Amino acid sequence: MYSVEFSNVRADRLVSLVLLLRRHGRLSAAALARELEVSTRTVLRDIEALSAAGVPVYAERGRHGGFALLPGFQTELTGLNHDEALALLVAGSRRGAQAFGLGAALASAMCKVVDALPESYRVTAAGAAQRLLIDPDTDLLARRQVPDEVPDTVVAEVRRAVFAGHKVRIHYAAAGQAPKWRTVDPIGLVTVRGQGYLLAIRSGEDRTYRLSRIVAAEELDEPAQRPDRVDLDRAWQERGTRFRTGGDQVDVVLRLNPARRDDLVATALAIRTEEAEADGWLRLEVTFQDSRHAEWAVWQLATNAEVLAPQWLRAAVRDRAAALAARYDAM
Repeated sequence: MYSVEFSNVRADRLVSLVLLLRRHGRLSAAALARELEVSTRTVLRDIEALSAAGVPVYAERGRHGGFALLPGFQTELTGLNHDEALALLVAGSRRGAQAFGLGAALASAMCKVVDALPESYRVTAAGAAQRLLIDPDTDLLARRQVPDEVPDTVVAEVRRAVFAGHKVRIHYAAAGQAPKWRTVDPIGLVTVRGQGYLLAIRSGEDRTYRLSRIVAAEELDEPAQRPDRVDLDRAWQERGTRFRTGGDQVDVVLRLNPARRDDLVATALAIRTEEAEADGWLRLEVTFQDSRHAEWAVWQLATNAEVLAPQWLRAAVRDRAAALAARYDAM
């Protein structure tokens, strides 16, 4: 058993070099250079550094030669059992990591975890991880879940401010508005279905900023005014509750095919009353966030719902249906 520790700035690349040799068995200097995105001269220097540190790298001459490790060399993660290894492999949400600008780092870390596992765990843990799908790109109706696009430079700056406990200055474009600069005290980062959010305090009030709407960011030296400890899950739930109970809410009375009840429950803010009618349909009083939310939700239900009140929503759905019918009649 060999062990090695590097403390210089090349440590990550040297570890990647060792993992490449372990995975492929033998690689030329040119192939290593391509994989590591460095020059062959840099690879040769790294090989010398590994050898000097006691890592058994040797060169094989000839047409099919290259560099390889002596058989039996491994860097084991001691004390990691099978279930712990499996948890590491499946718990790292790639979509969440992408939202925070850590996608490449996660992929590298997972590769190292698998490679450094004891042989008895490596095959079974990696195989088990393939049997679990976390947060897929599409749902059962083949609707693609598109994660937010956030520039690496922006999310890295925000992430550093969050971890360092510093104020951060963001150029933020609220929905339907031009970007404005504002300085906030960052509390934490949250990702939901591929969308990243910054939870912060501004002028003493809680604020939530969508990362994809941050055009630019700058970590400041000034310490953030924030609690020493935070329960992000609780903070997120509280902000969600305030969002759902704020705004220009709309109460709607409608008849609904019971087969679509779950669809309505999934989008409505609240079901106020519910009763079954003689024909088997349901009569409900439902609350939506605002008029646009109400019209959208009812339209998704198509002929499985009928708005009874308010009259303006009934008219809006009728006019939309009439416009759609006219479009197809014109063909």
